[in-house]
Amino acid sequence: MSSLCPMSSSLLAKTSPTPQPNNALNSPDSQSLLDSVSRRFDIEEMGRELCEDRFDVEGCCVTMVPSRKKGENLVLPNLKLKVLIEAIRMVLEIVYDERFLTFSYGGRVGMGRHTAIRYLKNSVENPSWWFSVTFDREKFDDRHVNKLCLFIEEKIKDGFFIGIIKRLFECEVVGIELGGCYLGRGFPQESGLSSILINIYLNGFDKEIQDMRLRKSQENPKFESEELVSMSRMFYKPVKMFVVRYLDEILVITSGSKMLTMDLKNWALKYLEGSLELKVDKMKTAIHSAVSENISFLGMELQAVPPSVLHPPMTEKAMRARKKYLRQKEVRALELKNARERNRKKLGMKILQHVFKKLKQSDGFKFEFQIENKVREIFTTWADEVVQNFLGSLEERWEWHRKLTAGDFLSLRHIRDQLPQELVEAYDKFQEQVDKYLSPVQARKALEKEERRMEEEEERKYAKRTVEDLTRLCVKVDAPIELVRKAVKMAGFTNSMGRPRPIKLLIALEDTDIIKWYAGVGRRWLDFFCCCHNFKMVKIVVTYHLRFSCILTLAEKHESTKLEAIKHYTKDLKVSDLNGNEEVYFPTEREVKMMGDQNLSDPRPVDGALSLALIRLAYDEPSYSCIAHFCDRMDTVFYRVRLLQNRLNVNPSVEEKWVSGMGAIHESLNRKCLPLCSDHINDLYTGKITLQDIDCTSFVDVD
Repeated sequence: MSSLCPMSSSLLAKTSPTPQPNNALNSPDSQSLLDSVSRRFDIEEMGRELCEDRFDVEGCCVTMVPSRKKGENLVLPNLKLKVLIEAIRMVLEIVYDERFLTFSYGGRVGMGRHTAIRYLKNSVENPSWWFSVTFDREKFDDRHVNKLCLFIEEKIKDGFFIGIIKRLFECEVVGIELGGCYLGRGFPQESGLSSILINIYLNGFDKEIQDMRLRKSQENPKFESEELVSMSRMFYKPVKMFVVRYLDEILVITSGSKMLTMDLKNWALKYLEGSLELKVDKMKTAIHSAVSENISFLGMELQAVPPSVLHPPMTEKAMRARKKYLRQKEVRALELKNARERNRKKLGMKILQHVFKKLKQSDGFKFEFQIENKVREIFTTWADEVVQNFLGSLEERWEWHRKLTAGDFLSLRHIRDQLPQELVEAYDKFQEQVDKYLSPVQARKALEKEERRMEEEEERKYAKRTVEDLTRLCVKVDAPIELVRKAVKMAGFTNSMGRPRPIKLLIALEDTDIIKWYAGVGRRWLDFFCCCHNFKMVKIVVTYHLRFSCILTLAEKHESTKLEAIKHYTKDLKVSDLNGNEEVYFPTEREVKMMGDQNLSDPRPVDGALSLALIRLAYDEPSYSCIAHFCDRMDTVFYRVRLLQNRLNVNPSVEEKWVSGMGAIHESLNRKCLPLCSDHINDLYTGKITLQDIDCTSFVDVD
């Protein structure tokens, strides 16, 4: 691996945080990007400083002091150091991304939470036992950093590059804390290097456990279904191991015995505590039955269930409703077809009348007679086709035959002898045609055949479903509804009785900003839990609790009633911009209803949006530049950061008073004032960007 110094300038010129709207980064002209960066610092000079080992890492760090006396300080990088950190991340990604294993998720492109959940739902079969490795809350110290640097040196022979990483850890601007609840959530205390460094540190563990999986697969080969049928009537379930790791969350699944799972767990704990020198919470790292117990992973609950639980058969009521719908659909299609035929006939008659009128005036009666015969032939053919289509339905044939054969007195001999022979022969010919087209025997046989086919199909499906329920187990993913309801109550969306209530802290915001804040929380919940089996329960929380809490907040602000607020904003919470155009930020009821598991993404949890409130300030001092990365706009507005844990005076580390598994933004940012332009405050409200995407070190002190 070549040294970082020769390519530092080119890397730094290409490096930037995630592009945002109305930003110089979106310009196709790279020169405009370079100009935007150069207004803040000189890229070429920064490259020379790196090559000559003169770059001052400590000088680019800003210490954020918390408001509490017992609080911990937070060291954040300024924009210049963030560019260097992003350049280092790009180098590590180029070197290591293809070397990471397929079950290593997090901090990688296209390998997010939903991809991991999709793998669990589609690939894991017949799980018997599983356990989740839980680490004690511990920050990386010198031992871990030195071991990490040794791992990196195996692929990158660059002492200067390794030295920069060590200096970043020494300055505490880059830190890794396993067992916490802030990784992959967009919190400012998480460095851009944390995710890939965790993957590098645990890559050796991944390779060892992958070798164990391969050995177990060789010991238990997979047979084809035809071979099993020829061998015996017994079902064969090979012993398999499945592993999924998202950053510091590790889930191990086996389809074998509990003893096998215990041996695997003991080996994993020995490797993590011995070779990697990590502290594992042995009480929480317990083996659970996949069938009788659920397990928490990635903020969701997993459990092994039969396939019929995930895809239940239709009930009799649903089948009747479906049949009714299909009948109505056929009737509507027939009505449309008849309407088209009727309109076509009317149009043809109009055209023919016009043609006859012109022919009478030109060619005379003979040609007119030929045209009339041709038209009669066309209409006869058309009438035959209509009759054949009409007689195509079996049920209609049965009904017509019943009507035509009712009161069949001409079949009696003493009646036939008294009638003219021509009439009797005409009747016999007519009866032959009726029997030919409307025979009840043929119709009855066809209907009985169709009924038998439907019964056999239902029996076949039932047998297949029963066998699958007895021989297969799948992974069901559920959203933790109780934790979601606890978070809704703690944030102030509902009262003690679980009914929506207003949040008075947001009354100081504009109407549009209030709706955007609620929309950001609601959309993050929907995006995060859209892959869950009980996603409908999350939809109810967003559609009812959040929507009406927003309506009540708007009503409280304008001192009106709930009905008046609904009449003004509607239930979809529509607002008008300066030009009078209606805009909808909160997901509509129809949009929520149509949502589902449709995309593979890495959605951020709701923690950052739920625990953060930005209150607009009335400040008349000269405006500052927007602190979003590389944004040059000066028409900014000051917003004060209000954190949920400080408003409630709650310590997030105490699970009894906080929501289990929910992270929190570092307390040092509480009550800091951030100048932001209209576009970036909109993106921050709606969850398109996080506090990681802005330069929090450029805050302004406003009393």
